[in-house]
Amino acid sequence: MNIEIKKSTNPVEYAEAIAFLEKRLTLYNEGKTNELIWILEHIPVYTAGTSFNESDVLDKKIKIIKTNRGGKITYHNKGQRICYFVIDLTKRNKDIRKFITTIENTIIQTLGKYKIKSFSDRKNIGIWVNHNKKVKKVAAIGIKVKKWVAYHGFSLNVNNNLDNYEKIIPCGIKDKKVTNLKEIKDQNYNNINNVIVNNFIRNLKI
Repeated sequence: MNIEIKKSTNPVEYAEAIAFLEKRLTLYNEGKTNELIWILEHIPVYTAGTSFNESDVLDKKIKIIKTNRGGKITYHNKGQRICYFVIDLTKRNKDIRKFITTIENTIIQTLGKYKIKSFSDRKNIGIWVNHNKKVKKVAAIGIKVKKWVAYHGFSLNVNNNLDNYEKIIPCGIKDKKVTNLKEIKDQNYNNINNVIVNNFIRNLKI
């Protein structure tokens, strides 16, 4: 597979990242570039997907960027890993459901590497953990498919500050909170970018 791996060391503005993804998608559809996996962090920002509801905003003072990805409202900040991609589903039987399962398995296997058990939920998309007898969300998924090419991506809370999630109802789910890996298990996650990429590439081959 000719998939370019891109890793940004400094946080990237959300609008800048999406503009890059949209351009990359166009170039890919024109046959001018390869598929892409891009690991990065965002400068703090609230983003709302296509099924966003205004009632999910608790603090009306916050600025929200509306986007064309699937899903509702979420928050990105330093310490949260973002995995964006441009992946051709025509090479993968045009199976969107299987591709989402590939993403879910990638995150679950990544957490498993750090001895953290997690699971997916068909009713509430994303990856969840049982922490202190409460089910909490640790990763969010929001994709868009155009001409059978999937883009946007998923986010994984590693060691980010969770306070600003209190200003929204993350992903529109009222009865469950979010967490991060450091809160679940305080250990070294410095190599997690490589673990995510390696798992994702392996799962894309299945």
